[in-house]
Amino acid sequence: MQDAGKQFGVKGWTPDRLPALAGRTYVVTGGNSGLGFEASRLLAGRGARVIMASRNAERAGAAVAAIKADRPEARVEYVLLELSSLASVRQAAAEIGSRTETIDALILNAGLMMLPNRELTEDGFETQLGVNHLGHFLLASLLGDRVQASGGRFVIVSSVAHQYGMKRIRFEDLAFDKGYRPGLAYSQSKLANVLFGQDLHRRLVESDPETKAIVVHPGWSATNLQSTGPGKMMERLMSLGNALLAQSAERGSWPLLLAAADPEACAGRYYGPTRRGQLAGPVDLCPIAECGQDEESARRLWDVSTELTGASWSI
Repeated sequence: MQDAGKQFGVKGWTPDRLPALAGRTYVVTGGNSGLGFEASRLLAGRGARVIMASRNAERAGAAVAAIKADRPEARVEYVLLELSSLASVRQAAAEIGSRTETIDALILNAGLMMLPNRELTEDGFETQLGVNHLGHFLLASLLGDRVQASGGRFVIVSSVAHQYGMKRIRFEDLAFDKGYRPGLAYSQSKLANVLFGQDLHRRLVESDPETKAIVVHPGWSATNLQSTGPGKMMERLMSLGNALLAQSAERGSWPLLLAAADPEACAGRYYGPTRRGQLAGPVDLCPIAECGQDEESARRLWDVSTELTGASWSI
């Protein structure tokens, strides 16, 4: 059972609570747009160095330019990262590692949602699981020593969708060779995020308690996630939902910022908006669905993810 957020000083959290961040380094996947861009912009605004990991050089460059146009002294840069390619993940991790010896928070934010047709990554993974979980799992393992060197944080971005769909990891058919459905595949990938974050926390408690793993969700935030993945009909429905229900991308980034940089954020917790079914509203502690607290599934997912990606952890 998770404790009330007010016991940890985060109830109704806003970025006004962020301390000065000069001298700290943050890596944000998907930093060129949506939640990642807003998190990058606000971190840079507090004096942090931000490394965006993005798959499109043109868009990443434009995002860097936009932040610097508003704040010329901002320390923001990018590296290329395609999470659907393990080779790209390794190359990006090597590039990031060559630029910094410490990472104060690795924010695993990039993702895809509800692809209408089953697709596979170049390594043969169902694409939503490959991008949303497996690519991030490998990246975190490769940069883990940098995060641990600063006593930093792994911030895993999940979704309220983790509590829907099958409510389990489909270990017998991770690639959805049979019965592919966009929503089920997406919810599985978001459940994987939660299970990964929970198991990483448990392992860190035993081996390196100074380093934190924290899971967050953005509620329903208006980003290009709703337009770059779903099919045309679902995209129209989500566009309507954005107009009627969604909060801004900036508001959606607040749980990421809390987890990455606020001294009050606690390891092993799950933060996000708390009203309208956790779709919007004040940021605080949120409940993890029972399926996301399954330690046996989390350990099995860790082992399977290690085997599939070739990840090697120091914890």
